[in-house]
Amino acid sequence: MISIQDIEAARTRIAPHIRRTPVLALDQLQSSLSGAPKVTLKLECLQVTGSFKARGAMNRLLGAGKDEIKGGITTASGGNHGLAVARTAFAAKVPATIFVPSNVSPAKVAKMKAWNAKVEIVGDEWSQSNQAAHDYAAKTGAAYFHPFADPLVVAGQGTLGLEILDDLPDIDAILIAIGGGGLISGLGTALKAKRPDIRIIGIEPTGSPTLKASLDAGHVVTLSEVTSRVPTMSCRRTDERIYETVRATVDDIVLVSDEEMAEASCFLWFEMGIAADLSGAASIAALRQNLPQLKGARHVCALVCGAGPEGTV
Repeated sequence: MISIQDIEAARTRIAPHIRRTPVLALDQLQSSLSGAPKVTLKLECLQVTGSFKARGAMNRLLGAGKDEIKGGITTASGGNHGLAVARTAFAAKVPATIFVPSNVSPAKVAKMKAWNAKVEIVGDEWSQSNQAAHDYAAKTGAAYFHPFADPLVVAGQGTLGLEILDDLPDIDAILIAIGGGGLISGLGTALKAKRPDIRIIGIEPTGSPTLKASLDAGHVVTLSEVTSRVPTMSCRRTDERIYETVRATVDDIVLVSDEEMAEASCFLWFEMGIAADLSGAASIAALRQNLPQLKGARHVCALVCGAGPEGTV
């Protein structure tokens, strides 16, 4: 789908428009993580608009021609991509219309509107919102920015992998939340190109195991239902190119429950003062399972990919 050269070009292109987010040791804890190796958090929750999605949306914008976006930008999102597109459209001085499912975070809807985006709530899951976004694009001529099945978006997300290796050159494993798969595809491409020995472990909700089910079946599958209440990690079907990239670069995928992510979000707030949404806390939820996939790992990067108030209330 993309190459390491695409990611390196994206890094140069978007550098003036995003933040270089910090890393932080997971230490000084009241309750230690049993059996966990050295863990460092990558705080992408401090990215512009609160998640890694700012990278991909900005790279998509900068790769577009002015004629493409003159009718505005539209997308469908569980929350974080919508925020990134709203901010990107604001920067480009064009209107944004974001379609979201009914379980979207009200706080994220309010932030989208604060970026001057129009927000439409359609359906109970992302696939329904996505159909509405496509219909809107066809009717109005607005440019559709896919949250994961777009090479420019995936390359933008991959810049996070280069940044992680710059700051944490000795990591031997990384934990990455999965929604549609754009983030882990970009990171997988970047990390395996630079460090083929790194273990890449994806995390999906038990109620939306899209890529795990596809890998287990040997082909892309459409889930019969999505029961996870985490809209930023809920996806009924991934893209064929995403599937192939994940199959080639990801070592394993583990499942966590919505409740485990909620507990992990509370853990991050209590122990670290970090306000992570449930997808942002997925890496910690996985760590708390004492994963056998991390056996022998010396230094793990746990990606905190999104911000939110879930663990603070």
